Amino acid sequence: MTRQSESGQPIEPVYDQKSLADWDPGTKLGAPGSYPYTRGVYPTMYTGRPWTMRQYAGFGTAAESNARYRRLIDHGTTGLSVAFDLPTQMGYDSDAPLAHGEVGRVGVAIDSVEDMRTLFDGIPLDRVSTSMTINAPAAPLLLLYELVAAEQGAAAGRLTGTVQNDILKEYIARGTYIFPPKPSLRLVADIFRYCRSELPQWNTISISGYHMAEAGATPAQEIAFTLANGVEYVRTALSAGMRVDEFAPRLSFFFVARTTLLEEIAKFRAARRIWARLMREEFGARDPRSTMLRFHTQTAGVQLTAQQPEVNLVRVALQGLAAVLGGTQSLHTNAYDEAIALPTERAARLALRTQQVLAYETDVTATVDPFAGSYAVESLTDGVETAARELMDRIEALGGAVSAIEQGFQKGEIERSAYRIAQETESGERVVVGVNRYTLDEEEHYEPLRVDPDIEARQNERLARLRAGRDRRAVEGALGELRAAARGSANVLPPMKEALRARATVGEVCGTLRDEWGVYVPSERF
Repeated sequence: MTRQSESGQPIEPVYDQKSLADWDPGTKLGAPGSYPYTRGVYPTMYTGRPWTMRQYAGFGTAAESNARYRRLIDHGTTGLSVAFDLPTQMGYDSDAPLAHGEVGRVGVAIDSVEDMRTLFDGIPLDRVSTSMTINAPAAPLLLLYELVAAEQGAAAGRLTGTVQNDILKEYIARGTYIFPPKPSLRLVADIFRYCRSELPQWNTISISGYHMAEAGATPAQEIAFTLANGVEYVRTALSAGMRVDEFAPRLSFFFVARTTLLEEIAKFRAARRIWARLMREEFGARDPRSTMLRFHTQTAGVQLTAQQPEVNLVRVALQGLAAVLGGTQSLHTNAYDEAIALPTERAARLALRTQQVLAYETDVTATVDPFAGSYAVESLTDGVETAARELMDRIEALGGAVSAIEQGFQKGEIERSAYRIAQETESGERVVVGVNRYTLDEEEHYEPLRVDPDIEARQNERLARLRAGRDRRAVEGALGELRAAARGSANVLPPMKEALRARATVGEVCGTLRDEWGVYVPSERF
């Protein structure tokens, strides 16, 4: 019986030379570090040094998260990744009525420059690469980071990292949007322009398939919808007057890694090839960096189970291996207890150790793209590419990514896929070890990390002190300048930076933009 891949493509029991009839390695592969980058974006990949080990962390107060970051650095992590709490992600201060009960729960609460200063206390920002998972309020959080780096004496030109800044996938799968699509895309373009002149080493966007995959997207859907969003961002920047080779080298991507090892390797290779051809053939990119799909990977949280959580250690190791064999530039490995709660320090350390074992105790870093020419993997790569291109063509026929979002296309496709996975799991057709097969009569006791319920009160006290001690007129004047820029066509980041420097809060900045741009209300077609 022929097995189906996650994307619905047949996986043959045996592949041979007939599987790659008329297959041209020169066209399909190229050399590592050369167009179309199927084999990887750098000639030597991990043979010189391994990927960046970037562990995603953040909870409670800025001081608590700072302590976790410093321990991760001591244990050998080579990049930080900041998780923000839900109020911060939605552009609300911790004392806003809508923030009640959510402060510090799924990430760190950042309301002002004082919180950002505490978050990175003792961490030299010109010597660490930082990724920030923030979207609608990406601009104020990036500017707070820049302000704190300047206080440390770090030159803006030396700051490296990534801000997610991918608002389109929020409309599709995640839901932490604030503004309607048009002003949201304007804000994305403003960040591109600002970073080109002020933060030239910063990756201005991480175009993300991860969250769509977590919502149920297949591998083909994941890369199709992600790359279609990427096309929309490129068109937005071009419409704003930028040239493709001015901003495209700083675009980056973010994908999931599942336990289906072969298809995941194929997915990453296919994504690089599609993007390279799009950028060269459709947008006329001439700088080779503009055609390179550089990406971060996180292991699949949706595949972790609360039952027998130690089994997740095995799952995460396989997922991490898929990302490495697929050529990721950086990797976060989930902790085994994340299906239950925020990871304990021990679980987070084990997750990092998983990457270190892959890098230093295996031979996967000894050669570049070891699956090149594999009958099975090359066939799967071609299959994922074909399926993804067909979906991208359907999005174009609907008028592009934004129009397709407004018609509910991507969301509907993901929901159908998620429903199919749920049905297969419930019926037992899809085996999940410890859940529908090989179960235990009684689960062992697990003591999760618990967030201090007093965090919200303490954070609100910090906000009250900040508001009482700042120059109110200076804040109001700076927010007025931001409001004027939002009404016009000027870049909103310079006046936003001055407002934040005057100790305006993230909520006040986002509230000013809400007043001018409005908020997004999903269509009934969703």
